[in-house]
Amino acid sequence: MEAKQYALNDVVEMKKQHPCGTNEWKVIRLGADIRIKCEGCGHSVMIPRREFDKKMKKILRQAEEV
Repeated sequence: MEAKQYALNDVVEMKKQHPCGTNEWKVIRLGADIRIKCEGCGHSVMIPRREFDKKMKKILRQAEEV
């Protein structure tokens, strides 16, 4: 299986929706753990990279290259 390519500030869709009703998350930290922030309510969660790879569905918007 091909590794998913995501970067800092990408907006991704997760398999399960957040309780606030949205399914869009912004990647705000990369490393062994990944921190994502809910685009609906602003709640942030840090999860291990392997778990994130399993739970991420697709990249909705990629960050702008500066």
